[in-house]
Amino acid sequence: MQWTDEGIVIGVRRHGEASAILELMTREHGRHLGMVRGGFGTRMKPILQTGNSVSASWRARLDEHLGNFTIEPMRQRASNFFGASHAIYGVTHLAALMRLLPERDPHEDLFNVFEQILDRLEDATWAAPMVARFEMQILTELGFGLDLEQCAATGVTGDLIYVSPKSGRAVSRSAGEPYADRMLRLPAFIRDDAGEQALQDVAGGDLNDGFALTGFFLSRHVLEPRGQVFAEERMHFLNALNRALPNVA
Repeated sequence: MQWTDEGIVIGVRRHGEASAILELMTREHGRHLGMVRGGFGTRMKPILQTGNSVSASWRARLDEHLGNFTIEPMRQRASNFFGASHAIYGVTHLAALMRLLPERDPHEDLFNVFEQILDRLEDATWAAPMVARFEMQILTELGFGLDLEQCAATGVTGDLIYVSPKSGRAVSRSAGEPYADRMLRLPAFIRDDAGEQALQDVAGGDLNDGFALTGFFLSRHVLEPRGQVFAEERMHFLNALNRALPNVA
């Protein structure tokens, strides 16, 4: 068995004295692991950093084997993240989200968005809403997408500002106001039909509402059934955004 694909490093651990077990999110073959001989050597170690893009050739005798990677660098962006704390925590959080996907299950659209965010992760104003939307996309890819097209109570499609924590469906202002203290807020930028301007004009309160919304449903549907919780990097990422974006309260 053999293939070659583009991949983004999402994890690496030492194997033996100098080799590494590399975890990639690949464009056509999904999340995939393999051994890199000499992966912790002086030449390969800088390449195998979380967030870097590589060309990976994987080979194994049988498809179910771990197999071996041959790696060539494509885009070594990891060093760019050290200039901003939100970027350091952000890349780790994004990698953790990718590990929620089934191994070897292709998600090419998600791969493309992942790559776009990494290329601009240092820009907190742009990255903050994109990461929240990425969390929403992870929910959808895992089969837990929210129904945000019309009000669950009235069927109207306008003025949708709440999400029911029970059903994961949107609720309009008029229908939800009597129960506002029990509803999750639905900021406009989180919806699939949000335009570029909506992403540029996101207010701090909307960002916090967006991350509260995605965090609630990721915890309920994905993490808790697996006996997991969010890694600390998500909290550190959000705290770093608060420092990088003074308007985020």
